[in-house]
Amino acid sequence: MNPVLADAIGLVGSALMVVAYAYSNVAKSVDFVLFNVLNLVGAVLLITSLTVHFNLASMLLEIVWSVIALLGLAKAWRARA
Repeated sequence: MNPVLADAIGLVGSALMVVAYAYSNVAKSVDFVLFNVLNLVGAVLLITSLTVHFNLASMLLEIVWSVIALLGLAKAWRARA
């Protein structure tokens, strides 16, 4: 993958995670499906970027972040059912 494209993908991922964090702090009622989807997509985009610009600590953080987001999504979907 082109390093410039990897940077752009990583920036979008970071932006999604910042948006999710801001949303969780300003919303009167948090939609946990939306919150976790934003975090999951952001983490996956950052993982994609990290395959070009590898950093072990960041990769492990994003993998854990993805797992937490998946668990949160499962919980949110069960709560809606």
